[in-house]
Amino acid sequence: MFGISNIRIIAQRELKSYLSTPIGYIFASIFLAISTGLSFHFGNFFDRGIADLESFFQYHPWLYLLLMPAIAMRLWAEEQKTGTFELLVTLPISLGEAVIGKFIAAWVFSGGVLALSFPLWMTVNYLGNPDNGIIISSYFASWMMAGSFLSLSSCASALTNNQVIAFITGVTICFCFMMTGVDIIQSAFKGWAPFWVTNTIGNLSIMKNFDSISSGVIDIRSLSYFFLLITTAVLVNIKILELKKA
Repeated sequence: MFGISNIRIIAQRELKSYLSTPIGYIFASIFLAISTGLSFHFGNFFDRGIADLESFFQYHPWLYLLLMPAIAMRLWAEEQKTGTFELLVTLPISLGEAVIGKFIAAWVFSGGVLALSFPLWMTVNYLGNPDNGIIISSYFASWMMAGSFLSLSSCASALTNNQVIAFITGVTICFCFMMTGVDIIQSAFKGWAPFWVTNTIGNLSIMKNFDSISSGVIDIRSLSYFFLLITTAVLVNIKILELKKA
């Protein structure tokens, strides 16, 4: 069993580190600047003549592919490089509590940064009558996707004490989970692999499940997918650190 109080202490400490160092503010500035810039420039926010935020959310998977591994790469690689990992395992907390606490902090922080884009939502409502239900589901889908990328990238960070390697490994793993539902990947299995294999690979796609929820349909299968992916990645993260501790 995991102690809620210990998880909360770890999460609060990590959140403070995001807010007390330039890292958090740099990440927030980069995300908001790039996502807004892509939405207005390449997404033709005004030229489309439609009051929605589709042009804003459509770039999130690609932004998260780089930004979430950048956040997660320091979670465990830095602990191992500086030697604080050895100190951590001597504290009266379990590795599971530390992993969950660090992950929750990173996920809450990413959600806070996403919430800073709220003025865009207000702008859309000022300019027209958008479907706010779809916008809310898109925000939720974006946050769930961020959690998935963070959990996968945290596993990569636990594998090494080099943050650059952790970042590259995290990007690679996340990219694989993104692209499994793309037609070019699916076509590589069609014709020789059983249908259930192709279907399973397609259902593992983060993009597919993100699109499902952001379309305004809260599909229980997509919700279960994100929950299972995050939970599994966190458990794998714990197992990797336990093997390193042994």
